[in-house]
Amino acid sequence: MKEKTLLIMAAGMGSRFGGLKQIEPVGPSGEFIIDYSIYDAKKAGFTKVVFVVKEENYEIFKETIGKRVEPYIKTEYVFQDNNGIPEKYIKEIKKRQKPLGTAHAILCAKEKIKEPFAVINADDFYGYDAYQKASKYLDNVPKNHYAMVGYHVVNTLSPNGAAKRGICKLNNHHLEEVTESSVEIVGTEIIATSEETMEKKVVSENTIVSMNLLLFTPDVFDIFTEGLEIFLEKNQQDLTKKEYQIPSVLEYCMKEKNKQIDIIETTSNWYGVTYKEDKESVMKAIEDMVKQGKYPQELWKKDI
Repeated sequence: MKEKTLLIMAAGMGSRFGGLKQIEPVGPSGEFIIDYSIYDAKKAGFTKVVFVVKEENYEIFKETIGKRVEPYIKTEYVFQDNNGIPEKYIKEIKKRQKPLGTAHAILCAKEKIKEPFAVINADDFYGYDAYQKASKYLDNVPKNHYAMVGYHVVNTLSPNGAAKRGICKLNNHHLEEVTESSVEIVGTEIIATSEETMEKKVVSENTIVSMNLLLFTPDVFDIFTEGLEIFLEKNQQDLTKKEYQIPSVLEYCMKEKNKQIDIIETTSNWYGVTYKEDKESVMKAIEDMVKQGKYPQELWKKDI
């Protein structure tokens, strides 16, 4: 089994939840969702974790999440900041209230990752099956291929409101297109509204969606760098709001770099705290998994 890194995007502000939701306890012994992600990843064969954080949140991450996981897995931190951004764009970018986007977050870890890696959101519970399949794929990545672990949309929705999901168009288990959408249950239907065109459509419950569990080899950083230069030039008049996001880079990989994005389906349920009201159901789901023996009562009491 090869060296593999788990890159955790944790620089988001958690605006809809109303706080730093990555450090909200949800487990029976005060565990965070991020604890379960790292536990599952290590169990599946990942050997290192890299957190992408905002510099002002570094100490609280280090003192909460860091001190718990560092005894069990190699742990490193990088900041999502403006280092590496050309000077002519800095003035506008400094006016931003939020980080520059998910693709920029990944690029910030370039110097820390020299091995195949998976990317996840800090505040999403992905399930062990997803990490197991991701680990197996990263052990033998085909040349000119990357991958995405895809979820059935019905397994990812909040009963408390709409959630942002990447609706995937597939061709023979390969990604063709991702449409960033607002997805919610309306009556007996699942409605996806494109964030770009505002077009609404009914999608089936087994529609594959991206939850930002992505699998790459280190050569992808060069592509992210090229994509950032294109993004900055194209949006230089609106850099206070525009975001450099993962779907645009995946499209660039496929159309300009002849990369194939393999879709690895998981039947795992996603859990997350999109809204404050979601926390109780997430806690209940984890409690049930602990009772079923999938996780110990105290996650970090002993080595995995």
